[in-house]
Amino acid sequence: MRLQSFITVALIAGIFCITGCSKNDAMMLISATKATPTSNTTTITVDPYAAIKLTFGTAIDPANLENYANQDKPAYILKNNLGNNPITDKNATLGRVLFYDKNLSINNTISCSSCHKQNFAFGDTAVVSAGVEGGLTIRHSMRLINTRFANEAKFFWNERAANLNIQTTMPIVDHLEMGFSGQNGRGDFATLTSKLSTINYYKELFKFTFGDTVVTENRIQTSLASFINSIQSFDSKYDIGRAQVNNDNQAFPNFTVQENQGKTLFLTPPVFNAAGLRTTGGLGCNACHNAPEFDIDPNTLNNGIIGIANSANGIDITNTRAATLRDITNANGAINTPMMHTGVLRSIRAVINHYNTINLNPRNTNLDPRLRPGGNGQNLNVTDAEIAAIVAFMQTLGGTNVYVNKKWSSPFLN
Repeated sequence: MRLQSFITVALIAGIFCITGCSKNDAMMLISATKATPTSNTTTITVDPYAAIKLTFGTAIDPANLENYANQDKPAYILKNNLGNNPITDKNATLGRVLFYDKNLSINNTISCSSCHKQNFAFGDTAVVSAGVEGGLTIRHSMRLINTRFANEAKFFWNERAANLNIQTTMPIVDHLEMGFSGQNGRGDFATLTSKLSTINYYKELFKFTFGDTVVTENRIQTSLASFINSIQSFDSKYDIGRAQVNNDNQAFPNFTVQENQGKTLFLTPPVFNAAGLRTTGGLGCNACHNAPEFDIDPNTLNNGIIGIANSANGIDITNTRAATLRDITNANGAINTPMMHTGVLRSIRAVINHYNTINLNPRNTNLDPRLRPGGNGQNLNVTDAEIAAIVAFMQTLGGTNVYVNKKWSSPFLN
């Protein structure tokens, strides 16, 4: 009778796994069975998270999720562009898996994290990022820090995605990036949802998150956006100082004289003469990158960079968005990624030099008016001391936690 019971258990486990369990999954299910000592009846206990444990170990614990939805933020951070897509711990947990999973590319070689690396503030050190089968991104990959704390709700350098939800799946269907384009014999997004539906840890995660195992584009978008929106950084030297004063215009007690000078230059508008030469005032960076979030002003137009990445020909004047200036460097002052949509600038000093002298290009019909006072290209006439001060201030915007916190790291064991 015992043998018969065991055979029954094995058969049931086999039937349960017929839709795609691996050998290890089946063994886990069988080992989860036991016979009661006082009865010949065998009770089957199936672990609903067996595949999650097998794939992620302790990195994901459905009974004890990481805190994504209720993270603390400073009282002076007021902007929030979540809209109708609130962060939930379940959504963000699934989004974390999707973000790091190379199964989301046509040949299992590229994930979202391939272009947005945690140790570089979720940006890429390459000028353009590698895609599938030799493909390359057209623009430099933007850092993903504090995306929810912005007035600008649109995404990509040229704002072609109306919101983050839409943005999350656009790289997946891009032929050069992750490849589910439906072009040249490749599958489309429906191919991807079918693919993910056969993976056991997604069966468990989607049921855990949504109540059933159905994989849809909307659910993928919601979960990826929830994870990305959860990535925040508010533990910089700037934040320590800002918490001790009433507003940004006050001197921060933890800043050096040079850092406070740089902050003043950043916040204070310049005063130009009729020829567009700065005669007094600051550099006016805050007009487009508003403190304390340091996000981009939604009304900003082109910033004078009109090239195309890795190209000596052609122009692109449609790029009007930018990442927050927070974590443009890490806490040690090292630049995280090249800057601008072309990745052409490699230091804060180079950025200041660009804005110091704006040369009007007749082909750039989208130049921001703040860069052409009186119809002239601005000349900020910055001194070496002012450049050093601005650099020192910008380096205070880098935090530490976002680079190492495991809830934003890859959950995969291998």
